Amino acid sequence: MRRATFTDAAVTYGAIGGTLAPDLLQYPPKGHRPMERSVRLGSGAERFEVASKLLMTWGVQRQSGMSVTDLEAGTGVQYTPVEFAPDGTPLPARTDSTDESTFAADGTPYIVNGMTAQLEIKVGPLTVKAPVRVVYVIAEANRVGFAYGTMAGHPESGEESFILDRRDDDSVWFTLRSFSRPSTWYFRLAAPFLRVQQERFTKRYLRALHPVGSL
Repeated sequence: MRRATFTDAAVTYGAIGGTLAPDLLQYPPKGHRPMERSVRLGSGAERFEVASKLLMTWGVQRQSGMSVTDLEAGTGVQYTPVEFAPDGTPLPARTDSTDESTFAADGTPYIVNGMTAQLEIKVGPLTVKAPVRVVYVIAEANRVGFAYGTMAGHPESGEESFILDRRDDDSVWFTLRSFSRPSTWYFRLAAPFLRVQQERFTKRYLRALHPVGSL
């Protein structure tokens, strides 16, 4: 498989790690539309483990009908976002414990901080290419996930996170958070269409890890 060099691997927005902010929905980055959706996937350690493995090998994107190509593990600066406590207080920087040498059974590398990829989305007869860069990874005992930011050439500008939580009652939840806006003037002209497509894929994302495949 051809692997892109991503010589310009910078993201196209300033609020890196903004999907971690507790008040994202109330105070999104200026000019961006925030979104948050959650779904319960079931309960128990096995459900959490199965969903985690799928999530961290691009399963949400692939199960939603996207192709994930040009994977590159960590080029350039590794972004370290600010994390927040429930009261909004910034937390000390967290060490990313994800093993960059870990691969799924089919050879797909596990998602790591700094990884770049190209998402390819079929829209009718067209293929839309959306390059992204992973800006943080969460690898905790009961919380796993990642966020990626948009790169040059993506129709949108912003960030999207995909987080699994195993809560105190043993229930397993999948949460999507994002903020975005059209990336260029010509994509701004297509803003209504982009919103429809974004909502379409949000619904697919929420179904992707669900054990019955529908909500």
